[in-house]
Amino acid sequence: MYQWRKFDFFEEKKSRIPEEIEGKIECSSSGRGKIVLGCDDGTVSLLDRGLQLLYSFPAHSSSVLYLQQLKQRNFLVTVGEDEQISPQQSCMCLKVFDLAKMQDEGSSTSSPECVQILRIFTNQFPEATITSFLVLEEAPPIIFIAIGLDNGCIYCIQGDIARERIKRFKLQVDYTHSDKDQSPINGLGFRVDGQAFQLFAVTPNSVSLFNLQTQSRRGQTLDQIGSSASSVAMSDHSELIIGRSEAVYFYEVDGRGPCWAFEGEKKFVGWFRGYLLCVIADQRTGNNTFNIYDLKNHLIAYSLAVKEVSHMLCEWGNIVLIMADKSALFIVEKDMGSKLDMLFKKNLYSVAINLVQSQQADAAATAEVLRKYGDHLYSKQNYDEAMSQYIHTIGYLEPSFVIQKFLDAQRIYNLTNYLEKLHEKGLASKDHTTLLLNCYTKLKDVEKLNVFIKSEEQVGEHKFDVETAIRACRAANYHEQAMYVAKKAGKHEWYLKILLEDLAMYDEALQYINSLEPNQAGVTVKEYGKLLIEHKPRETIEILMSVCTEEGELVKKGASNSNFLTMLPSPVDFLNIFVHHSQSLMEFLERYTNKVKDSPAQVEIHNTLLELYLSRDLNFPSLSQNSINENGRRDQLSSTVTMSRTKSNGKIILDRNEVNEEKDCQERQRKGLLLLKSAWPSEQEQPLYDVDLAIILCEMNAFKEGLLYLYEKLKLYKEVIACYMQAHDHEGLIACCKRLGDSGKGGDPSLWSDLLNYFGELGEDCSKEVKEVLMYIERDDILPPIIVLQTLSRNPCLTLSVIRDYIARKLERESKLIEEDRRAIEKYQEETSTMRKEIQDLRTNARIFQLSKCTVCTFTLDLPAVHFMCMHSFHQRCLGDNDKECPECAPEYRAVLEKKRNLEQNSKNQDQFFQQVRTSKNGFSVIAEYFGKGIISKTSNGTAETLNSSSDF
Repeated sequence: MYQWRKFDFFEEKKSRIPEEIEGKIECSSSGRGKIVLGCDDGTVSLLDRGLQLLYSFPAHSSSVLYLQQLKQRNFLVTVGEDEQISPQQSCMCLKVFDLAKMQDEGSSTSSPECVQILRIFTNQFPEATITSFLVLEEAPPIIFIAIGLDNGCIYCIQGDIARERIKRFKLQVDYTHSDKDQSPINGLGFRVDGQAFQLFAVTPNSVSLFNLQTQSRRGQTLDQIGSSASSVAMSDHSELIIGRSEAVYFYEVDGRGPCWAFEGEKKFVGWFRGYLLCVIADQRTGNNTFNIYDLKNHLIAYSLAVKEVSHMLCEWGNIVLIMADKSALFIVEKDMGSKLDMLFKKNLYSVAINLVQSQQADAAATAEVLRKYGDHLYSKQNYDEAMSQYIHTIGYLEPSFVIQKFLDAQRIYNLTNYLEKLHEKGLASKDHTTLLLNCYTKLKDVEKLNVFIKSEEQVGEHKFDVETAIRACRAANYHEQAMYVAKKAGKHEWYLKILLEDLAMYDEALQYINSLEPNQAGVTVKEYGKLLIEHKPRETIEILMSVCTEEGELVKKGASNSNFLTMLPSPVDFLNIFVHHSQSLMEFLERYTNKVKDSPAQVEIHNTLLELYLSRDLNFPSLSQNSINENGRRDQLSSTVTMSRTKSNGKIILDRNEVNEEKDCQERQRKGLLLLKSAWPSEQEQPLYDVDLAIILCEMNAFKEGLLYLYEKLKLYKEVIACYMQAHDHEGLIACCKRLGDSGKGGDPSLWSDLLNYFGELGEDCSKEVKEVLMYIERDDILPPIIVLQTLSRNPCLTLSVIRDYIARKLERESKLIEEDRRAIEKYQEETSTMRKEIQDLRTNARIFQLSKCTVCTFTLDLPAVHFMCMHSFHQRCLGDNDKECPECAPEYRAVLEKKRNLEQNSKNQDQFFQQVRTSKNGFSVIAEYFGKGIISKTSNGTAETLNSSSDF
């Protein structure tokens, strides 16, 4: 082992045992932040971290041979000599002290409480010399004490010693030599591994292992060679360490393990944080050396020449060496940074890496060492080894640091390797993916490129950014690989973009869309539908139909048609893909409306269809999607079928293509009118399209039939006849008025008035039409004759003969009415005069009642009797309690009073009066009627003023 490097990973600090400890130190122990020393004068001393005396107390009357500080409880177990009580009893005692409980022994001294004293040797356990001592804390308060003797026996005490609930038993080492006195137990070691509980025993001639869980507790011999010195320890991995002059041996449960050939007599061996501690005596020079071995890294972490060491302890994270002259050394481990700096100065990077890995340093520290090692190799132009170190820093070192180095050095192979590892660990960014793919393409390494994107290990997840990989492959014209990644990752948009934009494979794109889920298919068609419609219109329409209808899915789900349709994409969502392909759009919407009758988007679909049907030119901007600028509106308002004319022999010949366009336009207008009618059923108040938009479209495209239908459905009769007037269609105009002007059928009679005004201002001879109009005006008494005369007088082409018969009939009818009114006036005057005379007679003259019979019972009238001024007489008994009014005349009188009250009540209802005035053909007649009934003349002043202040009628 002389080739092992030596380092100063530790440093020494000198100290000394306090002078208060006068006796020879026989034994020592450490734990719970203190060091415990036992002396030959029977005292036990406790020292703190600075080796200052905490206190001392007499544990035994004579020498303290062995002691051990327990870790879990603050107990101290000692073995020493006390005064012999009787010759039969041994003076050797085992004591247990509770260091947490102090008791006063005098005015100035105190000692811990001794909770138990046991005699080690009894009749069953004969006395012998104690050569080793070890205590194991099981589950508190149970402890296990093993005492090795010079006769090869091990006395064991197990239990709660403080309460003396213990059991004793003896273990015996198997001998292979006849001289048993030469086989003392020089070392003991407990091994606890899960449920396994075992004890190592070392003699000069053997190494044995006892299984303490079994009843027999028999031991097995692991080795026929032991150790004559007490250089025995246990490692952190429950391995037994034995130091012999030729080497240090490790033992496990199945026998001897590794050995390390460190020559020299081993005074002490120990284990500290993965280091092997040895105090070695050089037999030639007599000097002692303290070495700390790092067995994993094959180096000597520290080496120091020391005096004669009497005790070696580990406490406070330090190693404590107590010399025979009571001086002491603290061996303190340096921090990791100091160690690494030391190694870096010597360029021992491999040692530094092994060191940080063996000492389980944090990953960031390990990565930093690897980075420095990589930088060192890079400076030596050892790029391959440098990259292998940089790869181990992935996750801790910024990748751009490494990438920049190898971009500068043009080491593209190393860079590719680094980027591959970066992706394997899922730490690559989009830029890293792009760079790796660019490396593959520069190297033209298609095989690696395929492995990278098609690796089976990436099933279910991707160790790179998918979209970045697709872009990089597309840029390098590796379309197959780009499509593979897009398809595998479910990036349908990218897959189709490559098929359509890069490869122009429209049929394959349509097949792929067909294979997608309906919702996803709809999304992809929205994205790339423009290209598909341009090159494969029929196939694209088929896909749209399947996406928007999904009849098969409807049957599977068993949902109602209306509810299911609300979940499907609407055809309106796909209108934008039909820009500049209006014919295909019309075909799609027609097929959809034929298949789906109750779509939630019916209004929008019908609006679009109307735009398509009614437009002269199908290459137009959609009104429902774009604003109409003035130029576009002027062009469409004035547009008619443009006919290219060629003059031949003085005749205009229409181009065949334009003839076909005209036929197509007429067919579309026919469909448009059919849609206007079918989408507005008679039972519905509102149509399944936008009426305002439909009217605008009809006006812009001079579609008279549609405009007339809409106006008539909206009861805009005046607009209907205005259309006929603009077209100078007199026959259609009169027919329209006949249909729409009949008040008996809900028509508007005022249309005849408008028609008369039209003919009055026409400025041409229309005698026949005027006579027909006058016939209907006369029939329904729509206008007074004076208005008719004034209206027709504005047309200079009309003569008086046109209205002569009409005026004559009206004058004759008026004369008859005047005569009837005159006779009625005379009659009312006579009746009024008679009534006035009768009233005067009642007021001035007496009445003689000559009736002899009762009007009710017709019996002879006798007293008491009641006579009324109306000349009716009654028995009083026949009238009963109602003797204030004549039973015969009372009903008629009450009716008159009721009528009077109603008239007075109506006089207060001003709204009703004005409504009658407005709706009446002759408002003056309504006012005359109110005056005639005495309603207005007899109202209060307030009412009259209200009527007078109201609007004119």
